[in-house]
Amino acid sequence: MLYIGCHLPSSKGYLAMGKHALALGANTFAFFTRNPRGGSAKPIKESDAAAFRALAEENGFGTLVAHAPYTMNLCSADPSIREFARNMLADDMLRMEYTPGQYYNFHPGSHVQQGVEAGIGQIADALNAVLKPEQTTTVLLEGMAGKGSEIGSKFEELRAILDRVALREKMGVCLDTCHLWEAGFDIVNDLDGVLEEFDRIVGLPHLKAMHLNDSKNPMGAHKDRHEKIGQGHIGLDALARVINHPALRHLPFILETPNEDEGYAAEIARLRELYVE
Repeated sequence: MLYIGCHLPSSKGYLAMGKHALALGANTFAFFTRNPRGGSAKPIKESDAAAFRALAEENGFGTLVAHAPYTMNLCSADPSIREFARNMLADDMLRMEYTPGQYYNFHPGSHVQQGVEAGIGQIADALNAVLKPEQTTTVLLEGMAGKGSEIGSKFEELRAILDRVALREKMGVCLDTCHLWEAGFDIVNDLDGVLEEFDRIVGLPHLKAMHLNDSKNPMGAHKDRHEKIGQGHIGLDALARVINHPALRHLPFILETPNEDEGYAAEIARLRELYVE
């Protein structure tokens, strides 16, 4: 079964997102837990969450991949921004429990001239302060493209964060095909080698989800520019190998391509054609 979807607007609630996903041919989706450029969050209605849970069970949805706002920087050089991010993370962990057992993905953050080691320590400290044994949500570190001072473009950095988190069983990783490619990992010509390296450093059991995107840039560009499936430097054939790879094919795949609904529906349909059951 190919579990595939895209980012959906969350303003109308869970049930609306579920119906929207079905209309696109999707059986999972991603959504921002709050304004992606800010900190505000609408209250969640239990009745809406319950209606979605019933819809998801009836239609065989895969695990959802919620996304933290871009403003959440757990390793900012500004202590007030770090505190803001930690409070946001804590609130989101409570909100995620309206739909138990899902994934919560976030960009590890930018250390802003503090250095990678300091940033890794701050990220882990925040996670250790917020994660609870009773939570059902798995928190995913997203691998990054390596622009500026962002952390997470190297597998060693993801592993270093995981090693410092006490409740490691509540943690995982989300890899993005565009980010991998632009970070310098040749997923076009050596997907097996990239996954073997990830397994050696991080461990494939930690890989819980994939963002599926083509790239506007050549390998190693470190710019993070997503492109529509098959229209970039990665190409359709390579992305088809990603969704069919034995180590990946069971994961939820989330499209973050520059599309509207019609484009997402077409990409989902095309990828389903290329998936070997």
